[in-house]
Amino acid sequence: MSHKEWLTAAIDAAALAGNVLLNWQGKFSVREKSRANLVTEADEASQTAIVNRLRSQFPDYSFLGEENLNERGTTEDTVWIIDPLDGTSNYVHGFPYFAVSIALMHKGQIEVGVILDPNRNDVFAASRGDGATLNGIPLRTSGETRMEKAFGIASLPIAANPENPAINRFLKAMQSLQTVQRTGSAALNLAYLAAGRIDAFWSSSLNVWDIAAGVLLVTESGGTVSDLDGNHPDLFKPSLLAASSMELQKSLTILFK
Repeated sequence: MSHKEWLTAAIDAAALAGNVLLNWQGKFSVREKSRANLVTEADEASQTAIVNRLRSQFPDYSFLGEENLNERGTTEDTVWIIDPLDGTSNYVHGFPYFAVSIALMHKGQIEVGVILDPNRNDVFAASRGDGATLNGIPLRTSGETRMEKAFGIASLPIAANPENPAINRFLKAMQSLQTVQRTGSAALNLAYLAAGRIDAFWSSSLNVWDIAAGVLLVTESGGTVSDLDGNHPDLFKPSLLAASSMELQKSLTILFK
């Protein structure tokens, strides 16, 4: 299969899921999986729409996703990685900052990635080696190199106590960056970094489905991605630092030590 076929399928699946989320908004019931970790019928309906669309075209592929999705196909080294609703708490509370995230991993590499913001109908898409786009327009990061001019976003663990290292990183960043926020959607944070809307994003608490598509968007738009120590990232381990430039990434690595 070609990147074009994979990417087209992922965009189609994300559009279906986005419509599901918008149609369900305000109509779902909520169950508590754990403190501040909400799951709704909307999550599951969105995931079902994605899987059905992709499985119809790629019946042998494997699937990995947030809502208890772990299906091994006959082609085990090619995996669709799905987050059907990234930003569930935002969605539940009517805060319009959530997304659908779909990536394809082949032999350990992310080949294509799509993040859809259904509220703005923004489609962020990337293919390995072919660049990244927003609604078909090529993306570049801001290229910001200076911490004092940078807009950073952190992803913090649920119910983190004051002694958690993630809180310490957040406080250090507040003292050194121009602006620091916590928004609740890692996928959109990475998409916004790729689009030059923010300059840095970091986390020590995410899963692969939260970041797979976004990491490709950042690297294909000229940004850098590492773990929090500055090493090559392992997307299956919860340590991520993405930045608009190598200079900013290095400065943040030093700051967070």
